[in-house]
Amino acid sequence: MVDSASIPTVSHTTPYVEIDRADWAALAPATPHPLLETEIVQLRGLGEPLDMTEVSEVYLPLSRLLNLYAAARQNLHRQTADFLGERARRTPFVIGVAGSVAVGKSTIARLLRELLARWEDTPRVELVTTDGFLLPNHELNRLGIMDRKGFPESYDRRALLRFVSAVKSGAEEVRAPFYSHLSYDIVPNAQIVVRQPDILIVEGLNVLQPPSPGHRLAVSDLFDFTIYVDARTTDIAHWYEERFLKLQRGAFANPSSFFHRYSSLTEEEARRTAHSIWTSINQPNLVQNVLPTKSRATLVLQKGANHAVKRVLVRKL
Repeated sequence: MVDSASIPTVSHTTPYVEIDRADWAALAPATPHPLLETEIVQLRGLGEPLDMTEVSEVYLPLSRLLNLYAAARQNLHRQTADFLGERARRTPFVIGVAGSVAVGKSTIARLLRELLARWEDTPRVELVTTDGFLLPNHELNRLGIMDRKGFPESYDRRALLRFVSAVKSGAEEVRAPFYSHLSYDIVPNAQIVVRQPDILIVEGLNVLQPPSPGHRLAVSDLFDFTIYVDARTTDIAHWYEERFLKLQRGAFANPSSFFHRYSSLTEEEARRTAHSIWTSINQPNLVQNVLPTKSRATLVLQKGANHAVKRVLVRKL
């Protein structure tokens, strides 16, 4: 008979190194802070308490790690070109940022754009959101999926894949559609132009999705580094509701806003509306499509109830 006490305990295995906030902040203590408080306020999303401490302890070390990855990729590119006897043009380092609605991924993407542009070897950093690749509202209505806006099928995934492929190939100029959050739609004849950046950040709900059925390539296959912004679903639901109320008191008051019809709601009515939208659209999309892609990320930022990052998970090399 084998004594159970002599059997070694098998620990839970994970592809990530888990680092708590204090240890993460200590990884880059000498990194200079390149942003002013006023710049951080301008980058801050609605209802997000981003401050100098959060930037110093979380995002400066992250920008340093990304800078190391980008520099290593550039060095590998040079060595590979020498080995093959080519004079291949350097291609951009592409970062994908994913996560739920209202989790703060847009703020993080904007912040990383500013921080990474301060590093000497990556001065040109561009940011594109996948909102520009949503199907126009008239097309969503024609397909009967307007209430599934933000779900994978509501995007022109082929156009997004072509765009990132062109940037990644080193094309001199690549254009993306422009999305207006005021009109909640693609703006005709308006474009975002990307011209050979050192780094391209692509931010969106579904950027970590695997290839769709019948296709061999997904946009996530073109990323050099991916970030998933994570939090408890109950916390995100609360953030979404609070953000909705702030928009209802602000941007929705504009008669040109797609959501102007909500501007006259009482606070109780606005909370009920936000809860209804969350439970019928955003939460199902998070559970069915967004959250399952977390394990595909290179790095996961885990937020606490106060919107601050409390833990960082980095995929083992």
